[in-house]
Amino acid sequence: MSLNEETDPLDQSESDTTEQGKSLTERAYKRLEELIVTLQLAPGAVLSEAQLAKQLGIGRTPIREALQRLSREGLIVILPRRGILVSEINVTRQLKLLEVRRELERLMASCSARRASSGEKEEFRQLAEGMTKAAENEDDITFMRLDRRLNQLLCQASRNEYITNAIGLIQSLSRRFWYSHYKEVLDLPLCARLHASLATAISQGNPEEAMQASDDLMDYIEDFTRASLDAPTRY
Repeated sequence: MSLNEETDPLDQSESDTTEQGKSLTERAYKRLEELIVTLQLAPGAVLSEAQLAKQLGIGRTPIREALQRLSREGLIVILPRRGILVSEINVTRQLKLLEVRRELERLMASCSARRASSGEKEEFRQLAEGMTKAAENEDDITFMRLDRRLNQLLCQASRNEYITNAIGLIQSLSRRFWYSHYKEVLDLPLCARLHASLATAISQGNPEEAMQASDDLMDYIEDFTRASLDAPTRY
């Protein structure tokens, strides 16, 4: 098609409809992911597409697509002809997950420090400030949301879709584990400082410091996970 050729209105309408569907699916995913991560939908809970569609005010097709994504990430289990269950939390599996996450996070931190744009570096700096403030105010929900944005920005700034695809499968499970135990064993100010150090190193374009900050953060997360073995759960 030439640059001067007009776009068929029907083609444009179909494109708009597709984009709207993607937006609704993303909205459904973000809301359901937060409900599961914050234990509002507890491990073992039985879900239904119809109930979730009514609760969120979103159609069943976007809900179904969001549930498929959550299943790939391990937050739910879809049992054909039997129902949809929120997956259980398992400390042993979480420690195995951390073995993989440590290497991915380190590589992603290095890539982001080298490849982040000036705008992205500024956002990393702002995230560092926001996480520190959330910890000072003991605002766990805001901290969790900033942590999710930090993860998204790391994926974006790394400019490596293979890292992004791999890390995307484990981040939500990690956040849910954190939320299920943080009141008992988490040092939120320390955790915030470690996250802020990582974001700051990337904002300054320093790959070596970013990798060290990532290692320090993962050391703490592993200690937190092991301490959770003897801690009561919140569900």
